[in-house]
Amino acid sequence: MFQINENYLKLPGSYLFSTIGKKVKEYANAHKDKEIIRLGIGDVTLPLAPVVIQALHSAVDEMGKAETFKGYAPELGYEFLRRAIVDHDYKKRGAAIEIDEVFISDGAKSDSGNIGDIFGLENKVAVCDPVYPVYIDSNAMSGRTGNYVEAAGKWDKVIYMPCTAETNFAPELPKETPDMIYLCFPNNPTGSTITKPELQKWVDYALKVGAVIIYDAAYEAYISEDDVPHTIYECKGAEACAIELRSFSKNAGFTGTRLGFTVVPKALTCNGVSLNSLWARRHGTKFNGAPYIIQKAGAAIYTEEGQKQTKEQVAYYMNNAKVIYNGLKAAGYSVSGGVNAPYIWLKTPDKMTSWEFFDFLLEKANVVGTPGSGFGPSGEGYFRLTAFGSYENTKKAMERIQSI
Repeated sequence: MFQINENYLKLPGSYLFSTIGKKVKEYANAHKDKEIIRLGIGDVTLPLAPVVIQALHSAVDEMGKAETFKGYAPELGYEFLRRAIVDHDYKKRGAAIEIDEVFISDGAKSDSGNIGDIFGLENKVAVCDPVYPVYIDSNAMSGRTGNYVEAAGKWDKVIYMPCTAETNFAPELPKETPDMIYLCFPNNPTGSTITKPELQKWVDYALKVGAVIIYDAAYEAYISEDDVPHTIYECKGAEACAIELRSFSKNAGFTGTRLGFTVVPKALTCNGVSLNSLWARRHGTKFNGAPYIIQKAGAAIYTEEGQKQTKEQVAYYMNNAKVIYNGLKAAGYSVSGGVNAPYIWLKTPDKMTSWEFFDFLLEKANVVGTPGSGFGPSGEGYFRLTAFGSYENTKKAMERIQSI
């Protein structure tokens, strides 16, 4: 008889945002007269920029003509997009990344879940706590996390690096030596960042202990402070210890069109084996490439007009973040984030648990957020709001919260 992957049976409950969606749907069905404002999931609301729409239309027209039709994409992605990425995102920042180190995909979430395929199951994983759930869940599905200890809210083979108010919501170097280190800056869910010297410490540490850093830079477009690095490859030696994940979802609104990329430098090796070649093999075997029309749209954001229009969208969301931050502060909440990231991290009032505050906010203000405990044990007692709603709804949400 066939066997299943029993690691899936160890996963607690359902995916965080599926649980939230179910609770909100039940509330909405029972209160059809209520207008619910959703500031929970990190989905964008602005339409795609005009330059992106123009590129999509142009690419669709190409697909309708025999002489310009495109079939399967090149395994790594089209060179026109990879070249634009290298020139804009890396060479301009002094990072010597080459186009054959860039792998185009359908999003950073997919890559963060799939990257574990090229690593052995015996590797010890370290994550920030709170953490983006995909890092944990995908390793649990592979059998790399051990067993889930419900009372502690932790997996017994994972190294948790608490990110608390005392650490300025940034991790400290772990006491137990990991093999794989997941870092995300600007951070989801806390909105925290670290400076280039602080990130250099992590690179130096990884090189010293022989660890690999999986660096999620999905929110780099929201960085506003000069001392915050936009890529881990700004740090000396990072090309020998780090893989970087990037997304077009938040910087250009591609949550529905799906596009991202992963950088795996050729200098990154393990016992003489190139991780670049391993990822290339995995990529070519299990992925047939992002659609041509989407890659053309992605390339459009690197044009002068594309940069202008997408920066305007980022500024729109960051203005929402300012509205949320100031609105919560005025209401007496303890708040962080919202400066270099579109996420605001607040401490729940009156010793409420994260889920108690979720229910409280939904019932009293009809506002949806994300319980911090869903991101890990150190997230208990905290709550995340996103700046990806409309300005009107964001302002209305703050008025409702201030009135309760």
